[in-house]
Amino acid sequence: ARSTPARARKTTQTRMHSMRTAAHGAVGATSPRGATSAARRGQPPSVRSNASSRIAFERVGAPFVASSSSRAPRMMTIARDGAGDDAPPRAQPNLNQMLVLVPPHPLLNHWLAVARNVQTPPAIFRASMAEIGRILIYEAGRDWLQTFDAQVQGPLGLANVTVVNPEKPIAVVPILRAGLTLLEESGSVLPAQQTYHLGYVRDEETLQPKLYLNKLPAKFAEDAQVLISDPMLATGGTIVAAVEEIISRGAQAKNIRIICVVACPVSLTALSERFPGLRVYAAMIDEELNEQGYIVPGLGDAGDRAFGTA
Repeated sequence: ARSTPARARKTTQTRMHSMRTAAHGAVGATSPRGATSAARRGQPPSVRSNASSRIAFERVGAPFVASSSSRAPRMMTIARDGAGDDAPPRAQPNLNQMLVLVPPHPLLNHWLAVARNVQTPPAIFRASMAEIGRILIYEAGRDWLQTFDAQVQGPLGLANVTVVNPEKPIAVVPILRAGLTLLEESGSVLPAQQTYHLGYVRDEETLQPKLYLNKLPAKFAEDAQVLISDPMLATGGTIVAAVEEIISRGAQAKNIRIICVVACPVSLTALSERFPGLRVYAAMIDEELNEQGYIVPGLGDAGDRAFGTA
């Protein structure tokens, strides 16, 4: 009887060790020193700031300001937001620049690691995408959701409250198929939303998008707030076509926000040149594209991986 607690403790320790080992295997090895030091400097580890980079990054206060060359006009601001009460203030909106935000959230990094792992099965891949989507939607809606003040009857008296206005829903536009995965948990962070689907397929030879499904309304209200979800912003063809389609129906670039898992400077440049005032929320920026137009290391084909058709 005296040895029972000791055996219980040993069993618990063994189980905890097994869980840690399994988690480590799912996520993979720890980051190399170079990536860690880059993250500490506030720069995405996968972005290399050198002369050969398609977009050069330089320190300007809190955010990074990006342009295609040192003499080019600054069309884009890339910022890694701080977190917590002591964090520096966010970059002020500039309607002449596109703002790209990469939230430094540990859970975002964790689920990105799970999604990157080629051994992650489809069900877990979809779950990781849903969690990434939830965090990015939370960040996108932080200063965007329209609210009003009210009173509710609490157990011990009246309480002054602030609630999201149900009469001002966010228009959510997933780019099929993979864009659906980022929205599986959207209801928990967007109490009021309307969903409109856009379906594009990419021509693997020309890398140009072809529209096969359009469920957008005939006309957006002038002040409509539109959230687009597309996990991979690679060449930029699909996302540029989607934004153009939405703007053609009355929405304004300054009222459009995009969430993605991984973005490439090529697509960010294409967006910033056409749509100043746009905002993009990304979990990571990877610099390289291969000959097939896929981001490296990226996630592979997010739609195929999510739905088991890879």
